[in-house]
Amino acid sequence: MLLDVVVIVMGAAGAGKTTVGRALAASLGWPFVEGDSYHSAAAVEKIRSGIGLTDADRAPWLAALHGVIARAIDRREHRVIACSALRERYRETLRNGLRPVRFVFLEASESTLRRRLESRAGHFAGPAILHSQLAELEEPRDALAVDATRPVDEIVAAMRRELGW
Repeated sequence: MLLDVVVIVMGAAGAGKTTVGRALAASLGWPFVEGDSYHSAAAVEKIRSGIGLTDADRAPWLAALHGVIARAIDRREHRVIACSALRERYRETLRNGLRPVRFVFLEASESTLRRRLESRAGHFAGPAILHSQLAELEEPRDALAVDATRPVDEIVAAMRRELGW
C-alpha cells in the first residue's frame, strides 16, 4: 500500500503537467491539484504578458503549495500536483524535508513545447513565456524523467511502473 505519497508532475510550460497529472491521479484514485490555481492574480498577469516570474513572485505560490503537500502528508492523504518546479531550490521549498514527495519530470524539446503552447487556448501561459521557463529550468537529479511526447496513457503506465505502483 502507498502511504503518505505526494507526486509532483513538473516541467516547463507546455510539457503536459495538467493532462498527465490528471490522468495519473485518475488512475490511482487520488485527488489532483492544479498548481497554477495557487498563483496570485499579479503573477498570472505577468505570465500572460510573457514576463518570467522572479523568486519573490514565486515565493508565496511555492509556500502555498508546500502547505497543500504538508497538510496531505499530515492527514496521510495522497495528492498528484501539477507544478513547474523549475529550479532545484523551488523543489526543495515544495518538499522542505517531507520525504514522501516524489517528482516526475516531463521532458520535451523546445520545439514541442512551443508548438503545444501555440495550439492551446484558454491558458494564461502562452508561447511568450517559454524562453524564461527554459532559462530557469534546472533538470532535476532526483526525479523520474519521462518523455512528454509519448501518449498520455503510456506516460502514466511508465510512471506507475517506475514508481512501483
